[in-house]
Amino acid sequence: MPTNRTTTGSLLTALCPDLRAALTRVGYDADTLLEALGADAHAALGRSEPVPVRRAARAAGALGTLIRLLLLGDALPEREVAVALAPLAIDRAVAAGLLIRDGDDVRAALDLRPLDAGEGTRWILSDLDDSMRRRTLTEDHVLGVGHASLSLLRATPTRRVDSVLDLGTGCGVQAVHAAAYADRVTATDVNTRALWLAEATAALNEIDIELLEGSWFDPVAGRRFDQVVANPPFVVGPARIEHTYRDSGIALDGASELVISQAPDLLAPGGTAAMLAAWVHVDGEDWRQRVSSWLPAHGVDAWVVQRDVADPALYVGTWLRDAGLDPRDPAAQARAEQWLDAFTAADVDGIGFGFVYLHAIDGPTEVLAEDLTHGFDDPLGAEATAYFARSAWLRAAARENLVWSSRFVVDPATALERVYLHGEYGWDQQVARLHRGDGPRWQHEVDESTIALVAGMRADGLPLEELIELLALAHGSGEVTEEFAADALSVVAGLVRHGLVRPV
Repeated sequence: MPTNRTTTGSLLTALCPDLRAALTRVGYDADTLLEALGADAHAALGRSEPVPVRRAARAAGALGTLIRLLLLGDALPEREVAVALAPLAIDRAVAAGLLIRDGDDVRAALDLRPLDAGEGTRWILSDLDDSMRRRTLTEDHVLGVGHASLSLLRATPTRRVDSVLDLGTGCGVQAVHAAAYADRVTATDVNTRALWLAEATAALNEIDIELLEGSWFDPVAGRRFDQVVANPPFVVGPARIEHTYRDSGIALDGASELVISQAPDLLAPGGTAAMLAAWVHVDGEDWRQRVSSWLPAHGVDAWVVQRDVADPALYVGTWLRDAGLDPRDPAAQARAEQWLDAFTAADVDGIGFGFVYLHAIDGPTEVLAEDLTHGFDDPLGAEATAYFARSAWLRAAARENLVWSSRFVVDPATALERVYLHGEYGWDQQVARLHRGDGPRWQHEVDESTIALVAGMRADGLPLEELIELLALAHGSGEVTEEFAADALSVVAGLVRHGLVRPV
């Protein structure tokens, strides 16, 4: 049975008001940390290089003490730490599991770092990783602010909603982020230790989060939410659990299938899900069809974005290192053999990773699964919201036959690019593209007919039907064939879906 932890309390949660006062007093926040360390040492912190950080922190007073204590894992004199953590008493911090004594020194027993995801600093408590000191992670290890969680933060829509579910909350970083745009936040996890840390993280940030213990969807059975976010244990491999933050106990990509297939049942009408997921590339099978098959036949508009594809050997080596294992160690090599054997038996030749966005609709399921492996800087969360709005317009326009009578404008960020190579008679055009200069920076290869069609789009211009008639006339046919009209409609729908042109 799921357990409601909102009233449990703990020694760690109880000391959060004093801890928050100390962190605030010394300026242990994202901006001040960068200012105190300087850009170079701050970059070294991100690369897990402690020496430049330690050298810069020595001149940063009480803030430097907390940087060395909490971020580098240094053992420091108790008196020095007591000054930096006042009004929090050292004895209370040790009893609550925040610090441990090491002779006359104390060192951190937990990771505590500031994070600014766009709403100011939030403090995140988690287990210590091996970024600064070699350590072996336990099965119930609670991951902190890693690359995956940061990518999901940037990829999550933040429009104002009433309720959010963070499925598999871990240390609570997604739930804390959700509290900035949701009136009510519910977070679940199967790991009791994760909920203990998430409870303290919420208290430290003075945020009210409903925390429920249980497996997968059990804690929220029968409930609906306006938004679901999930960074589940999506690691693809044999059916085993070595670390609960990454391993599901389900073979291959079964965990992603489970979450993607059942998440629609958690969405309120018009609700949205934003999830990290992974899927196998099987020899002779299209990954798009594989992921699409996990969705119900009705009620979902799905946008699946593949950000990366790893070969099996690279994938296994990466996750072995993530667990603090040395791939040269015999025990690690035995695990790698088992892992790669499982891939070979299933004809896996690659592992895809990316984001899955679901939007609850009243109608047949629609799926767009596509690669987005090129680099871009803008957060994907706002793009997901805009994508579903554009998709809804296309559905309504098709249903009511409005596309032909609609006018379109070119988005200000859209540019026409032509690529030429020098040939025997001068410059020969190789390709022409419409390129969106913001968001995911989509590119569409286009022909001269499409270029002419888009050139005529303006708010006070002609509707699409008349533009196509003029285009047919310019090409000498004088008549819009069924094939010509269908091709033009398909091109325009693709440009609308990716935001290069938009209806007015």
